[in-house]
Amino acid sequence: MAGHSKWAQIKRTKAVVDSKRGAVFTRLGREITVASRSGTDPAGNFQLRTAIEKAKAAGVPNANIERAIAKGSGQGGSAGEAFEAVRYEGYGPGGVAVLVEAFTDNRNRTAAEVRLAFGKHGGNLGETGCVGYLFEQRSVLQLAASDGQAIDEEALLEGLLVLEEQGGPTALGYTPLEEGGLEVFGNFADLEALHDGMRHQGWVVVGWEHRWMPRALCPLSDTESLRSCLSMLDALEDLEDGRSVTSNLEADESLIAELMG
Repeated sequence: MAGHSKWAQIKRTKAVVDSKRGAVFTRLGREITVASRSGTDPAGNFQLRTAIEKAKAAGVPNANIERAIAKGSGQGGSAGEAFEAVRYEGYGPGGVAVLVEAFTDNRNRTAAEVRLAFGKHGGNLGETGCVGYLFEQRSVLQLAASDGQAIDEEALLEGLLVLEEQGGPTALGYTPLEEGGLEVFGNFADLEALHDGMRHQGWVVVGWEHRWMPRALCPLSDTESLRSCLSMLDALEDLEDGRSVTSNLEADESLIAELMG
């Protein structure tokens, strides 16, 4: 499906190295804190349940998860209330459009760090809305193969059709993953319904999220521009306040792998 840049696919498969684990834990903790403002019971708070599942998958200790929930519910002081979700938009080398989402308790500090990451690598932080129209948010479910067998795509399509006929959400498409899994895409508002419907049918759902996806990709073949763009995206992902980084970069997979070392 359109919307998957080669760079994004490679980045999602990279293991989290120990040097970055603390930053990952911090980001996931903030996500839990913000989600828990709407209720501390995961059974009745899908956003919180999603954040907790992501944290557990990343190896975040239960004690960290409990502290993050306490902060968001007010039991851990007012720190949780200070965080807010913000989005930044800009351009990278070669005209690549970039969206950066963050959780911050200091907009000025975060904006300065984002602007610096753009500027040091030949990019430009723009005004709100400058590239947002080039992206759309979708619901994404990751389905795992069972018993070492690749998912039967015909069976999946039949299941999605049944779900729609029963008044459930409409899937917008899917794309194969490595090791026989699949990603299923739906409308932004349908994440919980799609998640529950797929699990009810017996599919092995191993991940789910809202994801920004580009409406059109920006091809980049110049080696130096691509190198600078990848460095910029890495720098943005390493920001402490960062939550997600999405671009519409498209480039040769082998060249990206070579440049990423």
